[in-house]
Amino acid sequence: MKKVLILGAGMVVKPIVLYLLENGFLVTVASRTKSKAEAMTGGHVHGTAVEWTVDDTETLDKMVEDHDLSVSLLPYAHHPLVAKHCLKHGKNMVTTSYVKPEMQALDEEAKEKGILILNELGLDPGIDHMSAMRIIDHVHNKNGKIEEFHSICGALPDPETSDNPFNYKFSWSPKGVIMAGNNDGKYLKKGKTVKVETEELFSDRFSLEFPEVGRLDVYPNRDSLPYIDLYGIPETKTMYRGTFRLPGWCETMDAMKRLNLLDYSKRDFSGKTYAGFMAMMCGADSSENIKEKVASHLGLKTDAHPIKAMDWLGLFEEKPAGRGTDSPFEIVSDLMIEKMMMNKDERDMVVMQHIFVASYPGGEKEVIKSSLLNYGIPGADTAVARTVALPAAIAVEMILEGKIDISGVHIPVIPEIYNPVLDRLESMGIKMDEQFGLPLSQNVD
Repeated sequence: MKKVLILGAGMVVKPIVLYLLENGFLVTVASRTKSKAEAMTGGHVHGTAVEWTVDDTETLDKMVEDHDLSVSLLPYAHHPLVAKHCLKHGKNMVTTSYVKPEMQALDEEAKEKGILILNELGLDPGIDHMSAMRIIDHVHNKNGKIEEFHSICGALPDPETSDNPFNYKFSWSPKGVIMAGNNDGKYLKKGKTVKVETEELFSDRFSLEFPEVGRLDVYPNRDSLPYIDLYGIPETKTMYRGTFRLPGWCETMDAMKRLNLLDYSKRDFSGKTYAGFMAMMCGADSSENIKEKVASHLGLKTDAHPIKAMDWLGLFEEKPAGRGTDSPFEIVSDLMIEKMMMNKDERDMVVMQHIFVASYPGGEKEVIKSSLLNYGIPGADTAVARTVALPAAIAVEMILEGKIDISGVHIPVIPEIYNPVLDRLESMGIKMDEQFGLPLSQNVD
């Protein structure tokens, strides 16, 4: 039996472990906390849990050597370390994370050694790449061109269980979700490059109607420009990657950023209540009505949605924050995590949509939409865990069965990877609904 090493035991790991165990692989899960690794393997006869920390490179080296393939589900900064051990022992590797320069630098060595380091095999990045390339290759095979492309994804709570003013609950890395609010953005719109500074991230938004869900807000997702080359569409005049959120999140996060509540710089908040913390952040005297002062500082009324959301979070309470030297980001994100984690009896959903404008030699044009809506299973798996982990699991199976025979550092934008992975996902209920021949009125405004 082939042996697979899974590094990490976070919120999206369980589906890949179960898939591989159910399909006849020996699986070792290595994690800082052994009990978390044991929860992933569930006592399966072919599953092994190991207590391991990333600084223990000697154990990592031995584990990589002893397994046929390694899957790194660690924080992205550790992937190159794992990759180097894989290259040393001639072992293939899979991750769900973006390819960083340190990883891309290993491409030549991986090719020389005939090793595949397959990255971005999750949801976003992952399913987004594969489903987009299936449409792009279809258009190009008809001698068509991609004139515009919007690609948008979001991991959200089911609106029926979204019961807080943020309209959000965490079903995956909470700190990661909030940290993403400090990104900037860049995209191509009608031939013009638009750069969005982090301060404007949540105000640079528009809305779309998503089938069966309703109106969703969209804001930029990092730098979209590299995907023009990655997807092989130099002809496009619009290249936009965005993030979906339910209404309420963007305007609230925009207000919080204007107050520098997501700032990483540290200050002394010793002895401060949450209201006192907010007073410091908006330059108010602690004896003033902090809610009114914050609203005035933001140019809002006290019954505005962002003020209600921050009030619900507890930021205006005369309750000790219990902090010393710390950052606003840590204080606020800890409050959000305390109040906004998804319960086991609730379900999340993943929404993804690609919107293309394609043109053809005869002059005709069409809008193409490719949409995914997938719900989690309360008490079992979240939608985000399944859609992140299962593409990687399928790729691992294909590599170990010899169905992917390439080497180097790759992402899944070639047909021999994306077609079988997407087909297998469809059989598991994770399916993109593709609509061709739509009128231009169906394009993003």
